[in-house]
Order: sequence, then structure tokens, then C-alpha cells
Amino acid sequence: MSRKSGIGSMDLVFLGTASAQPSSTRNHSSLAVRLAGDVWLFDCGEATQHQLQKSVLRMGKIKKIFITHTHGDHIFGLVPLISTLANGAGGAVGDPLEIYGPLGTRAYVRASLTYTHSILARQYVVHELRFPDDPPDGDNFSLPIHASEIPGRNIPQVDGVWRNIFRDDAVAVCAGPILHSVPCVGYVITEAPIPGKMDPKKYIPDIKRTKAPMTWMSRLQQGESIELPDGTVLHGPPRRPGRKVVILGDTYDPSLISDIATSPDVLVHEATNAHLPGVDPSTKPDDTSESVETRAKTRGHSTPQLAGAFATLIGARKLILNHFSARYPGDDEGNEEAGRIMKAIARLAKEHYDGEIICARDLMTVEIKPSTTD
Repeated sequence: MSRKSGIGSMDLVFLGTASAQPSSTRNHSSLAVRLAGDVWLFDCGEATQHQLQKSVLRMGKIKKIFITHTHGDHIFGLVPLISTLANGAGGAVGDPLEIYGPLGTRAYVRASLTYTHSILARQYVVHELRFPDDPPDGDNFSLPIHASEIPGRNIPQVDGVWRNIFRDDAVAVCAGPILHSVPCVGYVITEAPIPGKMDPKKYIPDIKRTKAPMTWMSRLQQGESIELPDGTVLHGPPRRPGRKVVILGDTYDPSLISDIATSPDVLVHEATNAHLPGVDPSTKPDDTSESVETRAKTRGHSTPQLAGAFATLIGARKLILNHFSARYPGDDEGNEEAGRIMKAIARLAKEHYDGEIICARDLMTVEIKPSTTD
């Protein structure tokens, strides 16, 4: 990643968009964020490795994995992927693989590797985001540390969130609790401020007049101020806010993360269930929008309307709906019925949100471009 001018290209690759169980057109949950050359995974459901092999991603570029919660459809693919990354997928050397997740993530990985007698050629580390009711230190089981494991941090909440669980000069990751049937988190990726728009014609006459090096133009592009040989001070354009992406796990109410999730370029929000009479043939005759919402919430999930309302609440520029029931097919590009269902789901979200809405499908790539406003 560039350390002076942001992270360069940034896009999302949806590896799995199903909820609970996979279908012939949707795999279990996993989402990749590609940051220039690096790949970060968010959740790692069963068969994520197969999806990676079908995708535009290079498996050996995976540097970090973020787990939203420890339900099987979000984590059952984690240990097999770790084993592959540590033994032949370009990951046998280099920095340890970093994993973040709630309490239980470390125990799951350690136990799985231990009882499968897995030998890794690369080290890994699991950092756990601890809720107030969790033990502040130690693990919740007695197995000794795995031979390839580096002790990770137990990160406490501060003012109800986990700020800067990772940060470098280019990007920061924060996390916040969201309400589901089990402890669950959402992640917020924020790019550092990036160079503003620059008009070289504004600076070239002064630089040429004083015979200052033209290479100073690159410093101005970064927003620096430079002093020319005659004492003239030139100020580069002010930096613009970097891109911001909010990726939620399963939730029926994500409002607890609102303060750190405001004004994102993209919000990825689940929309597990929808009331689609006349569109979805499996709609029950006695269902209503209210009954479907109530049922979704009791299971810890959301409807498109709930997702749209939250997108409006935090001022998201774009909403990507994800984590669909297995009854909603995901091959909408070549399937007329699937496309009709996805359009109907998007219309439901549109009732509460005026921005751009995308219904995710497996192996879809969404580019996130920097804002064009200063």
C-alpha cells in the first residue's frame, strides 16, 4: 500500500452471499476487500476456498481475516483456509496471518488445528474483540497454544466500540457491536485523507521563476507547503477525506455502531428475509411485511426495509444488500426470475433510502472510487 497517497485501488469482491445454508447460486458468507495489492477477508464460511479459486483474487495476497461472529455459516471455512495459506498458497513465508473476531474465534481455530494435527509453515495470530461481559484476559478453554500460534491481543471496548484495532498510515479499522442472536460485530474501514485536486498551472510559474526543482511538485501534490529559494511559500491543495466502508455481520439492529459508521461510501447490510407477494412463489399467503419483519428480527436478522432505514440513518452513499435467504437465487444476470426477485428486494429498501442500491451476488466485484468532492 502507498503510505503517502492512500491505498490506491479499492474494491469489494463478494465470495458468498447466502444466509444459514448455501444454495446452488449462493455460497456461505465471505466478503473480500481488495486494497491495492492486499486482500482482507470479512467472514469465511464453508467453501470460501473454492470461491477464491473462481474469483479475481489471489489467495496468497490475503493478509487479514475479520470475523463478525462465530456462527458456522460465517466461520466454518476459516481453518481450512488458514491451512492452505500456511502451506503452499504463497503464505509459507512472510508476516503472520492476522485474524480478528469476537470471543471464541481463538478457541475455535486453536482446537481445530490441534485436533486435526495440522502443521503450518506460517504463523498466525488471533486478536479477540472482547465485550464487557467477556473475560478480559485469557482464553475460554484449556488447550495449550498451537505451535504456529502467536499470542494475540484481547481488545476491550472503549466507550462501547473498538477503535483502531488496526491502523497504519494508509487505513484504519474500527469495530462496533451490532445486535444479533449471538455476540456480533460490524467493521468500519477508513482510508486516511488523500491528496486534493491539484492544478499544476497554479504552481509551475513560480517554480520555474526561482529555478526550484520540478520534483517539488510531488510534495505539493501531497498537500505539503514548500518554500522556494526566494522565500515564496506555496501551499499544496488540502487533502480530501478518504474512502469509508461499513461491513456489518448478521443483525436485526445495528444502531450501536452508528457513531463510528457515519457517512460511509458503502454500507454492506444483510437483508435475509423479504415479503414479496406476487414475486416470490414461496411467499406464504398469510404473511405481511410486518409479520416477515417480526420473524426476521426474532432470528436476529433484517429485511430490506430495515437495511434501507439504517443506510439513511448513517448517511451512506451506497447500500449493498447481502446475506440472502437460500430461497432467493443469486444468478440474476442470467435468470429472469432471480433478477425479478432481486429488483423487488431493492425496491423494498428504496422505500427508506434514496441512494444507490445493489443486491450482491456471488463473485460480484464493486469498485469504490474516491470522492470527487474536495
